[in-house]
Amino acid sequence: MVERTKKPSAIPVSPLAPAPQVSISDDSARVIATLPTGDRVEVLLYGATVISWKSANGKENLFLSDKAHLDGSKPVRGGIPVVFPLFGAPTAGHETGKLPQHGFARSSRWEYLGKSSSESSSLPGNGGDASVKLDFGLSEGIIDSKARSAWNHQFGLTYSITLSTGELYTSLAVSNTESSAWDFQVLFHTYLKIDDISKVSVTGLEETAYLDKVVAGGPKESSATKKAITFEQEIDRVYTKSDKTITVLESDEPRFEVKRDALGDVVVWNPWSEKAKGMADFGPADGWKSMVCVEAGSVGQWMTLEGGDTWEGGQRIKAL
Repeated sequence: MVERTKKPSAIPVSPLAPAPQVSISDDSARVIATLPTGDRVEVLLYGATVISWKSANGKENLFLSDKAHLDGSKPVRGGIPVVFPLFGAPTAGHETGKLPQHGFARSSRWEYLGKSSSESSSLPGNGGDASVKLDFGLSEGIIDSKARSAWNHQFGLTYSITLSTGELYTSLAVSNTESSAWDFQVLFHTYLKIDDISKVSVTGLEETAYLDKVVAGGPKESSATKKAITFEQEIDRVYTKSDKTITVLESDEPRFEVKRDALGDVVVWNPWSEKAKGMADFGPADGWKSMVCVEAGSVGQWMTLEGGDTWEGGQRIKAL
């Protein structure tokens, strides 16, 4: 046997970079995704509602009522409910007039379509995958008969939730799968978690007119305030035709940044004490102090989707 004087050196094997972990709860009701950084998102299949989004340091970014129904018996109070195909109360005579408030998307069980992730090896300071995307689907074939009879159209919704370090991106693709056109509205009813509403301000809407829904005498169109939104009482406003980045500050320090794609309207809402008392699924009693809704949508008017067409819009929330 010939002894080699020079043996080939071993080829170093790089350890596998950590990857996002995605799991489904034992009762098949929730999908949970966690990044190697510790960022985490939890989605309830009922409504495809994001009920938790935590940053790498464990800080929760979404408010969820401690009285929220998570068993599918009613829409979730908190997190990010999906509003479709109408926003607010139904209008008599319109094709959505027989639907419940905010439509059926938030009260239907969605299908989990799967996950995908993106590499981050080229990004300095990152190991493993930079993000993970969860996809969910809803169509006329899987909504309940009551919703189907109230809104008898063929459609397909693909809802994508992308978790990356310090960010959450939610996007909705709406497809009209029939030959006739139909109208719709859409909104992400995002409940952001803050520490003290009295110290919160919202910027980016100073130059935007809005519909004031709590002013005496009923909803009223109001001109731009030219100043940041602050909170001293109940606020329920629909800002329309705005494309600016929105920043939520607490004690003058940026807490969240919201950017939008194809969603020109923003609802800003806090129920304050009296309104909160009247909501059976809202808790704790002083929970209104710890939340502010900044809701990206297209709700100022109806959008018409022609047969065979698809519309897509989304929001990117950055925790600061």
